[in-house]
Amino acid sequence: MATHPALGVTLRSAGTALVLDLSDGQIPAVLHWGADCGELSAAGYLALRDAGELPLAPSEPDVPVRVSLLPEHGAGWFGRPGLSGSRSGTAWSPHWQTTLLTLDGVALDPASAGTVLNHGAGTLIATAEDAAGGLGLTLTVELTAAGVVRTRAAVQNLGDGEYQLDELLLCLPTPITASEVLDFAGRWGQERAPQRHAMTVGTHRREGRLGRTGLDAATILHAGTPGFGFARGEVWGIHTAWSGNHVHQLERVLSGVQLLGGGELLLPGEVRLARGESYESPWVYGIYGDGLDESARRMHRQLRARPGHAAGERPVTLNTWEAVYFDHDLDTLRELADTAAELGFERFVLDDGWFGSRRDDHSGLGDWFVSPDAWPNGLHPLIDHVRGLGMQFGIWFEPEMINVDSELARAHPEWIMATGARLPIEARHQQALNLGIPECYAHILGAMCAVLDEYEISYIKWDHNRNLVDAGTLPSGRPGVHAQTLAFYRLVAELKSRYPGLEIESCSSGGGRIDMGALENTDRVWVSDNNDPLDRQRINRWTSQLVPPEMMGTHIASQTSHTTGRTHTLSFRALTAVFGHLGVEWDFRRSTAEELAELREWIALYKQSRALLHDGDIVRLDHSDETVAVHGVVARDRSAALFSLASLAASAVSNPGRIRFPGLDPAAGYRVEPLPVGSTLQSLVPAPWWADAPLELSGAALGTVGLAAPLLRPEQGVLFRVTRVG
Repeated sequence: MATHPALGVTLRSAGTALVLDLSDGQIPAVLHWGADCGELSAAGYLALRDAGELPLAPSEPDVPVRVSLLPEHGAGWFGRPGLSGSRSGTAWSPHWQTTLLTLDGVALDPASAGTVLNHGAGTLIATAEDAAGGLGLTLTVELTAAGVVRTRAAVQNLGDGEYQLDELLLCLPTPITASEVLDFAGRWGQERAPQRHAMTVGTHRREGRLGRTGLDAATILHAGTPGFGFARGEVWGIHTAWSGNHVHQLERVLSGVQLLGGGELLLPGEVRLARGESYESPWVYGIYGDGLDESARRMHRQLRARPGHAAGERPVTLNTWEAVYFDHDLDTLRELADTAAELGFERFVLDDGWFGSRRDDHSGLGDWFVSPDAWPNGLHPLIDHVRGLGMQFGIWFEPEMINVDSELARAHPEWIMATGARLPIEARHQQALNLGIPECYAHILGAMCAVLDEYEISYIKWDHNRNLVDAGTLPSGRPGVHAQTLAFYRLVAELKSRYPGLEIESCSSGGGRIDMGALENTDRVWVSDNNDPLDRQRINRWTSQLVPPEMMGTHIASQTSHTTGRTHTLSFRALTAVFGHLGVEWDFRRSTAEELAELREWIALYKQSRALLHDGDIVRLDHSDETVAVHGVVARDRSAALFSLASLAASAVSNPGRIRFPGLDPAAGYRVEPLPVGSTLQSLVPAPWWADAPLELSGAALGTVGLAAPLLRPEQGVLFRVTRVG
């Protein structure tokens, strides 16, 4: 048992506690992260710390191994160290001593003893030094008002000679009882496919080496008690808030210690610090919850609290991609805009094909000027028409990409990311443009500003349609993904600063750049290029583990999916899309009057419900039958809710049984009624329980007992409105 005096901080917020040990001038270590354990006296803190020390096992160090937020090899940690790097083979195992501690800006005495501070949400910053290695460290750990932990670290070279940083991983401990792993895989059109397995000794490490977050990204790496689900089961998650190469990992060592960790994945020699230079890591988020829904709601509240969060009445959006693709004809687009305005749309977005020689995806990328061939009179005739109809106008850019067949590539081939005399393999007939080169960055910024200065544009759909391969900076060929990622953030920030109110959507071959780095800098993400509602039921369900509904682009496309070839009713397509930031992309000229009338109904329902959908708490139902999908949004004051029941396939049983409506006030009474919008109720045979009148039940009964589900054919669904009465 340790005998040194206690110095610690307990941060508590929104049902979560983070208990930090700061004793003996060491950098912070986590004694507890999870459910709120209440205030701790000095004696109670010391007892908690001592009670958590693992007994010394044979063939292990003679003193208990203290595992900090940045695990140290020199402290006896034989797992992956938090900091990996060296100065030509030296300074590779730092020994940190704290020189300054601040809590919400107030200095603490690192040498003080017997001090325990109980605090609410707050930020602790530890400044430390490895004198022998010539390194400085600033370690920040914060518990936010949403109950989310986030950490970051900055390393500075204080010594002579260059210091090469290879990896910086920030780690948070979980109990070993968190023995089941959940993260995500995926591909184009099938993003965020969940995968689960039991944890064993060793490391479950997910690396993103695509130069962007990736269609196959882990997104959040969870460790939870066996069988954890949406409603219950303790679960701890880690998320690296970085839009370039990155790492998520879960490591369990023989001593029984288990760590979640995350950070940037650095390419060889990508960060080399001269004396006085620093590297700052991305934020790494730790999310704890009793059930996946509680974890998701924490992240939603975290994002909703950011300055300038786009909430409220998120505009119904028409995107032209699947309607016209590259065929930009003024009369056709005006006709689409006229119909959109009649249906209640509020934003019109012109997709790829308006610039340079861009008549298909083989040329023109990088030439960000309005095409005189496609638009001989510029974009004014279309934009004036759209704005005259009362809609906002948005436009597509892909600023980080270039076609070799472009004026820009011919003028500046050295601006293409490459490692030497060869060009990287192409993807979508394009290469990456190196925004880490100051002159290239300035050119792209100037070209985009020229368009935004001339035209009334309030929205950018910002695409990124390839992974980064051989992503170096010419002529040396040194890796450039780190600088490219920072340039992306800087470019977004510069445009938003120059054009107040401009909204930016992060799109990347669909959902290939969905992470907190992108989310904290943009206003919306494109969830997937796949608008097939059957696939979107799953993709949307798991994307919402990180992203709140108002930031998820969810569109109604044409009857037959352009991605899968499957055909669905408008009601199933709309029922799926309405639980997000609603948009549409199909060619209205081919639609019947009946289809347009039904679409108008769905748009009206979305407008009536978006205040609830974009501010409430998501709930997702665990169901043993995988053909059944139930989810909803409950108002934060529990006054109302909107739920969806969907049949994804033919089940082995005739009926899924009772469907619960969780998240309501158990002491309140509620009216439950189906919404007769579109064709959702027309094929329900025999007549369901609501045929005569809506039911009224308590929130407790609805949440624990539920109601018998109606019979649904595969790929159909129904919506339920739940309203508090009395």
